Amino acid sequence: MSNIKQTAADILKCGTSRVKILDNKQVEEAITRQDIRNLIRKGVIVKVQKKGTSKAYSKIILKQKAKGRRGGLGNRRGTYKTRNPKKALWIKTVRPLRRLVKDLVDGGQLEKQSGKHVYRMVKGGAFRSKSHLLYYLKDHNLLKKREVKKIKNKGI
Repeated sequence: MSNIKQTAADILKCGTSRVKILDNKQVEEAITRQDIRNLIRKGVIVKVQKKGTSKAYSKIILKQKAKGRRGGLGNRRGTYKTRNPKKALWIKTVRPLRRLVKDLVDGGQLEKQSGKHVYRMVKGGAFRSKSHLLYYLKDHNLLKKREVKKIKNKGI
């Protein structure tokens, strides 16, 4: 019987522990490999499916991570600078500052010449944040006061 099981395992390309025999009488009559092949086709000898680890829970966790969950102190590997590269932090600060300078120049609150100077200062890393930049502009009297447009009431 064990010889037949081994032959069946060889035909099914699996281990002997994964071969299951459903009807012992029919299997005992099998002599050749062809007989075993026929029994496999009939379903008398079956290959048992491997037991694997389910991916269901890992998929749930991945969905949560995509939402930004599960990022507490216990799940972190690496320092703050490792997790947030210097360049990414630089981009995060510089882009809004440059946008602010551009908006101020386009809005007429900042002269073009001083705007260029401040833009270069932003590139040099002179300002920590938008509020720091605005403080600098107010402190050096570079900001113009907005002219309030008078709306004529036509009495409609």
